[in-house]
Amino acid sequence: MDYVSIEDAIDLPGLRLVLTAGVPGPWGEAAKAIFHVKGISYVPVRQRAGHEDEALLRWTRQTGAPVAMYERERPRSGWSEILFLAERLQPEPRLVPLDEEQRATMFGLCHEICGEQGFAWSRRLMIFDSFMRGQPADASNPLAWKYGYTPEAGAAAVERVAAITKLLATRLQQQRTAGSAFLIGESLSAADLYWATFAAMLSPLPPDACPLPDYMRPLYELSPDTGISYDPILLEHRDFIYRRYLPLPMDF
Repeated sequence: MDYVSIEDAIDLPGLRLVLTAGVPGPWGEAAKAIFHVKGISYVPVRQRAGHEDEALLRWTRQTGAPVAMYERERPRSGWSEILFLAERLQPEPRLVPLDEEQRATMFGLCHEICGEQGFAWSRRLMIFDSFMRGQPADASNPLAWKYGYTPEAGAAAVERVAAITKLLATRLQQQRTAGSAFLIGESLSAADLYWATFAAMLSPLPPDACPLPDYMRPLYELSPDTGISYDPILLEHRDFIYRRYLPLPMDF
């Protein structure tokens, strides 16, 4: 991906998207997917993993990624904020259903995937637990501290991941029985894109499609040692969404 620096991006017009360079962070990949499906152009801006950049802090009021910066509007770093920005900039294809019941269901599923205590949040707690060996986090480990890691939270995260994957698999099976290939209704929604991109933390796409650094693939892969088993329909849905809607190989 052809990144520009934070300093060079600040005065550029249009949409700029701050991304963690070199890794397929699920929140960043989801933002990229949304903009791709809608045909919205953006300038990718480099943020370095684990690095707290003062220029980024001054510009976006925080030090992580992703962050969408449109013209001189406020920073948008939350998953739903970025989604609503995309819906405004390019209303079609619509990724948020008009039907209120479907909309509420979609946002509920999205929160379970993307939100605090959701799938990816809990998977990160599990990763912290695997290398911190039960030691509580403090500000010296800013990412673990940000996610509220404690030994107790690490243990609880296993149950959350098991429950959320079961929820999503049940939903997909129900939709398949009803004749739909999507999580919500009869068409693509943001929930499908979020699951496709976040499923990397269950099992990444193969190396030819997702060229993860060698050290990272075992971290992303859900180990059988966790005791969590999941329905293959979850990865079937991921593959379907990438095959039909998203570019491969992934570029990060």
